[in-house]
Amino acid sequence: MRVCIETERLILKNLNPENYEEMFQWCGDPEVARYMIYPVYTNALDCKAYIESINPDDPNSYDLGIFWKETGEAIGSGGYTYHPDEDAWEVGYNLRRDMWGKGIVPEAMRAILAYIQNEREVKAITGTFATENSKSRRVMEKLGMSFYKETEFTKIDGSETFKATVYRKEM
Repeated sequence: MRVCIETERLILKNLNPENYEEMFQWCGDPEVARYMIYPVYTNALDCKAYIESINPDDPNSYDLGIFWKETGEAIGSGGYTYHPDEDAWEVGYNLRRDMWGKGIVPEAMRAILAYIQNEREVKAITGTFATENSKSRRVMEKLGMSFYKETEFTKIDGSETFKATVYRKEM
């Protein structure tokens, strides 16, 4: 959806194609992409193509850029996608590595969730992460989620498969 949400430190809004070089700072970082479903981006223009592929009018997807309010720069992206088969909103996010460990992702995801809850009924939120990715597990816990089930996922290019854990919170 097309939204603009502000928190104390962040502005959460739709990425636009001009943000592609900033996005490449996290999507092109092997450490950031390590546990993501996408492979490491090797070309910044691929980020531009991805941004252009996002439908900002999809009422079931809040895929937003995370902008550092102090500088206005894009430092990550994330949001929620509604899955009607589970009647749940799935969280997803990634963040530039130099911004890790500052509580940015929980702050952003709480704000986006609060916005969605003002617009629609939210019965549950879920999140899937590579089991060995303890940082994502901690984000899920900060969002109030807990263990739901074990699963696995494969990167979209087929290069790697991870044992994964799904966390869930009933609202």
